[in-house]
Amino acid sequence: MTTTVPTAGPTPNPVSGAGSTTVTTGPVAGAESAAAAVPGGGPGGFDRLLEAVVGERAAAVRNVPATLTCFTDHFPRHPVLPGVLLLESMAALARTAAGPGTWRLAAVRGVRFKHFVGPGDQVHLTVEVSAHGPHRTECRATARAGGRVVATARVLALVSDETTREGTA
Repeated sequence: MTTTVPTAGPTPNPVSGAGSTTVTTGPVAGAESAAAAVPGGGPGGFDRLLEAVVGERAAAVRNVPATLTCFTDHFPRHPVLPGVLLLESMAALARTAAGPGTWRLAAVRGVRFKHFVGPGDQVHLTVEVSAHGPHRTECRATARAGGRVVATARVLALVSDETTREGTA
């Protein structure tokens, strides 16, 4: 089932359940409300969920405001969004595509940063699930800004927090 989310309107709580699609509607104003209204939202996540099909794909938007504190040091004359923040946005979207439950990033492979992302850019994130199971999900992710691909990740591997970690009982 595909659910397309409108870009305006109220922001209800996410809906999730067995075999359902996680849905959030409307723009999210600030980082605090993003963290509450959008799964994985907030400073390292994304601002608006456009589409989510659990176990298949998800799409979202992240706005890059000029007020981010990282721009003062990274870099003063040519501000650039740190790649790790872009990667965290992709991972947050991958967690949304993985579905209900608590997922953590276990591995990242084949990451490419192709162009700089700066203040004022709007980044469109897409994630496609390549393998999905109850305890492990693998995704491919792409970030686009200004009509061009700025970053890709060949594999974002997520594991369920219910999975026993190596070396633990």
